[in-house]
Amino acid sequence: MGMRVRKWLFIMSLLTAGIGFAHADEAKTPVYKWVDDKGVVHYGDRIPAQDSQKERAILNREGVEVGRLDAQKSAAQIAEQARRDQDQARLQQHDSFLLTTYISAKDIEELRDARLAELKGQHAAAEQYILNLNARLATLQARSMLFAPYSDRPGARKMPDDLAENLVRTLSELHTQRNILAAKDKEVSAVRADFDSDIARYKTLRAARLQPR
Repeated sequence: MGMRVRKWLFIMSLLTAGIGFAHADEAKTPVYKWVDDKGVVHYGDRIPAQDSQKERAILNREGVEVGRLDAQKSAAQIAEQARRDQDQARLQQHDSFLLTTYISAKDIEELRDARLAELKGQHAAAEQYILNLNARLATLQARSMLFAPYSDRPGARKMPDDLAENLVRTLSELHTQRNILAAKDKEVSAVRADFDSDIARYKTLRAARLQPR
C-alpha cells in the first residue's frame, strides 16, 4: 500500500471518529418535555428556573420518551410518602408475623378467646370492687349525717377528720375504678377488633398462597 493511500485512510479514520464524537456529544444532551403552570407544553434541553421542580419527560433524538423525572416534592409530600412507606413496612412485617406464628385461623381465634376471657375476669373483679366501694360509701355517708353540717340536730358535733378523710378517699377511689372499668370496656372492644382483623388478614394471606401461579 502506497504512502498516499495510507495517508488518505488515516484522514478518513479521523473524520469518521470526529463524526462519532459529535453524535455521542449530541446523544448526551437530553431533551425534556414539560408543562408549565398555564398548561403549555414545552420542549428543550434546559428547563427554566420557574419550571425546574415540575415533572418532565426525557426524549431521545426521535422525540420518543425514554425516561421520566418526577416533580420535586414538598416537605409535606415527602413526610406523607415516608408515612406511607412506614405503614407498608409495618403491614409487611405483620403479615410475616401472622404467617410464621399461626398454623391456622383457629389458632388466632383460640388466642382471642383466651384474651377476652382474661379481660372478662378483670372486668368482673373491677365491678365487684366498685360494689364494695359503694357499700363503704353508703356507710360513711350514713355516719356523716350524725354530724354538722349534715345533721339537723341542734348542737351537732363537727364531723371527725378521719370520717371526712375516709369519705374523700372512697369517693376518689370510686371515681378511679369507674374510669378503669370504662377503659376495660374499650380494651375488650379493641382486642376483639384487632383479633378479628388479624383473622381476616390471615385468611386472605393463606388464600393467596394457595392460588395457582
